[in-house]
Amino acid sequence: MKHFYSLFLCVAFSVSAQAQVYDSLVWADEFNVDGGLDTSKWFHQTLLPNNGQSWWNGEIQHYTDRDTNAYVDNGNLYLTAYKETYTDQNVTKDYTSARLNSKFAFTYGYMEIRAQLPTGVGTWPALWTLGQNITEVGAYWQIQGYGSANWPACGEIDLMEHWGTNQDYVQSALHTPLSSGNTSNKGGRLIPGVSNNFHVYAVEWTPTKMTFSVDSIVHYVFEPQPRTANSWPFDDPQYILMNIAIQSSIDTAFTSSAMVVDYVRVYQSSVLSEEELEHSSIELFPNPTAEKVTVLQPFEHARFDLYDVNGRKVNTQDLEFGRNEIDMSTYASGIYQAVVSDARDGSTSVHSLVKE
Repeated sequence: MKHFYSLFLCVAFSVSAQAQVYDSLVWADEFNVDGGLDTSKWFHQTLLPNNGQSWWNGEIQHYTDRDTNAYVDNGNLYLTAYKETYTDQNVTKDYTSARLNSKFAFTYGYMEIRAQLPTGVGTWPALWTLGQNITEVGAYWQIQGYGSANWPACGEIDLMEHWGTNQDYVQSALHTPLSSGNTSNKGGRLIPGVSNNFHVYAVEWTPTKMTFSVDSIVHYVFEPQPRTANSWPFDDPQYILMNIAIQSSIDTAFTSSAMVVDYVRVYQSSVLSEEELEHSSIELFPNPTAEKVTVLQPFEHARFDLYDVNGRKVNTQDLEFGRNEIDMSTYASGIYQAVVSDARDGSTSVHSLVKE
């Protein structure tokens, strides 16, 4: 029987040496309702981006919004790739699959996905994130008007990738302006039976590093020095993607295979961590707050932007040097992302802010 996420609200999920506690579940899908995908949480990305002909990386599938390619049954999401002739956007392909975008974006925290992977030479399943600000035709947040940065300037976090040509090897990676495509920012390990058993794929994302693990065993840590916009485009919201791509090397005997997902969960800390405070001279207090939050900031002129758990901007206002007060009394209880930007150079500092 599935353990409901409410049991985990007061558990620390840190896999790093620091005792960071992620005690607030800010977003999740437990896939407990059989039938079609929950479209309040997920968006089917189907539009062909490469001049309307194909997906990138030489992939040969159509992504569809059909329940046959993504559906929920008995507490699990089945994201399934098929060998079948399918015509869409005036293009006929021999394989179908699904590519899901979360209607949720976040900055920093702990994300875990419990999944069983598909199998077959030429299959390429992935659990990953992209910057909410990516300019990509047909992506959910692009359609919402957030597109402002090309890939890889938007940043990409690959929680898990698996290639059927290398069965049971799972990899995590980061794509940045300094290293993308066949990026050098990667690490992985061999885990026998990833297509027969469920495993928990996780990343801990702090203001200075990423720590990747499978079943709480760390296999890669990314902590670039120096940390610049080119080496670390990870101080802005990212959204979650899940998909199975089909490569041109697909086994001719392949008929279908599914990535089975038990749950997707994102946790954050209810109070600012020491690392977040050290990362910036900017302070927000009290945190949590019931009515007002005070922002202390060192810039002559700055801007304050507030985002809810869905990545939507709910407030923006100018800040003066020193002490500023922000009225939070009208906002719903929950965790918000507060972004303070220096008006001179656009540099930003991101903080988790809890409204009681």
